[in-house]
Amino acid sequence: MILRDVLHAEWTKLRTLVGTGWLLVAVVVLTTGLSVAAAAATECRGTGCGLDAAKVSLTGITVGQAVVVILAVLTVSGEYGTGMVHVTFAAMPRRATVLAAKALVVSGLVVVAGTVAVLTSVLAGRFILPGNGFTVAHGYRALSLADGPVLRAAAGSVLYLVLIGLLSLGVAAAVRDAAAAIGVVLGLLYLFPIVITVVGDPDWYRRLRQIAPMNAGLSVQATVDLGSLPLSPWAGLGVLTVWAAGGMLAGGLVLRLRDA
Repeated sequence: MILRDVLHAEWTKLRTLVGTGWLLVAVVVLTTGLSVAAAAATECRGTGCGLDAAKVSLTGITVGQAVVVILAVLTVSGEYGTGMVHVTFAAMPRRATVLAAKALVVSGLVVVAGTVAVLTSVLAGRFILPGNGFTVAHGYRALSLADGPVLRAAAGSVLYLVLIGLLSLGVAAAVRDAAAAIGVVLGLLYLFPIVITVVGDPDWYRRLRQIAPMNAGLSVQATVDLGSLPLSPWAGLGVLTVWAAGGMLAGGLVLRLRDA
């Protein structure tokens, strides 16, 4: 069985699950909803208010990513829960190929949902933020994908969601249990930054921000005051890429070394 056949099988399995469509809709709705709320609640009262309009308009990514985690984890752990994994590996003994196919299918779905969510969020910010003081008079142009930094923030946010999906997929393949895998990934995303805030040493504080997956990855959204970031935008996304690659590698090794 070649990769194309495995991809078709994985796409069929994920497409026919009732929850898949709802999870993709939830990514769009939650991301856009929080982004709209953030844009509506944020005001720039004068020149040099120091706010990042692009980052404000993409705030919803911090919530939408949780749904991506659930989608990716269920792609693997759902099969373990139903026992379908035995059929999958009987039909395709090369487990690394199965994991690669799952990664491609999940990534494709996340790209679609993430792109819709990001474009809608940026469009909402373009119309809402000027009414809250983000005007030319205060040093802000209307958000536009023709603006290089805004395009990088938007495209980088979609890539961020894809990498979160791959990290979750790898952890799920290694842990197998859905609740445990979701807990591990959400802990890395949401608890790690909280732990960092209690670190008193400024050097360690900066180092931990540089390696925390969410802190580092969302650096790609920044369009102003880049010098204050612990990492440059693309370097931050590179750190998240390392996390995702590590998760996939760990998942692949566990699949190979442990029985289904």
